[in-house]
Amino acid sequence: MKLVEILSPQMVMSELDAADKEGAIRQMCTHISKHKTGLKIDDMVKTLLEREKLGSTGIGEGVAIPHGKLNGIDNLVACFAKSTPGIDFAAIDSQPSHLFFVLLAPNNSAGLHLKALARISRLLKSQEFRDRLLRADDAGSIFRIISDEDARC
Repeated sequence: MKLVEILSPQMVMSELDAADKEGAIRQMCTHISKHKTGLKIDDMVKTLLEREKLGSTGIGEGVAIPHGKLNGIDNLVACFAKSTPGIDFAAIDSQPSHLFFVLLAPNNSAGLHLKALARISRLLKSQEFRDRLLRADDAGSIFRIISDEDARC
């Protein structure tokens, strides 16, 4: 699976202005709802926050991958966002998160959901890739960086 199969340029946010975990999730869900009709902000936020109660999706090294399964969608939905100052996401390394991938999956898509999570995690293990994303200053540049890395790996 390639990320560009599930992430479009419209689903990239160059800078979050949220100050906390719930605010970041809500801001990303609001962005998703503007580009994916029929998805309700509150339903997405509730799904992602319920998953956070099981354990933080802040995987460390400045990365968080809030994810969950949602009724009423047929395909995976992904959104990427960056926070230059960082947000406390209760990450496993106790460091702020700067790079966020929201992933929403249909309730019946365990295999695809897990493949997408694995792909995102694998790409974001590269410090050099994370640094390039942090230096990018607009959504178009961020998408190109993700697309190039996705094609390379």
